[in-house]
Amino acid sequence: MKKFNLFNEIIVISKNELLQAINSEKTFGINIHGKAVFTPFDAGEILIYEGTHAPAQNTAIDIESALGKDLRIVIDDDRVLIKASPAWQEIIRLNALRASYDDTTGDGISEFSDKDLEEIGWHATEFNISYRDLVEILEEKCDGTLICIEQDEPYQFSGLGFVYDNNNAYETLYKYCQEKIKKMIAEDDAFAEDELTDDELEAAEYFKVL
Repeated sequence: MKKFNLFNEIIVISKNELLQAINSEKTFGINIHGKAVFTPFDAGEILIYEGTHAPAQNTAIDIESALGKDLRIVIDDDRVLIKASPAWQEIIRLNALRASYDDTTGDGISEFSDKDLEEIGWHATEFNISYRDLVEILEEKCDGTLICIEQDEPYQFSGLGFVYDNNNAYETLYKYCQEKIKKMIAEDDAFAEDELTDDELEAAEYFKVL
């Protein structure tokens, strides 16, 4: 997965394209690639802005006012440069329902939005494989985007993950869990086959290690 850190990134959109979207008086969004997109948004769309603007008659459009106070705007000839990190809380709200997982709270990751990935996560916890463990595999091996705010001093991280191919992600996580659980049953006395609980047995059968 690619990391898109809003502390470091500047989104660039065509001034003409943005004005056309504002003038349309339709609900539109600006995605992280600097494109104006309209509802209904695609499942994996990642937005830094969403809104509808009704321009006053005979008044020139003020782009900064139209997009709101949280986005930092610089107009450079025919381009509009946007620094979106100050709007992070609003960006979470805009994108959370489309995200594959949410890592924006101090509680960490507790579920996947995709039901098949969530089934893996639910069973994996029986063998102390956490959602964080699974997400690290996703971020290392699968195609997607992690949109985040991350800085080193003082350390701060908050992010939403978007997986682009759930079938591939499922296969990757299933194989990881299968191999890890098989090894645990063979080598870890705490998970010896004859000591497994009913829930652990169910998980082991789900991953086809017994």
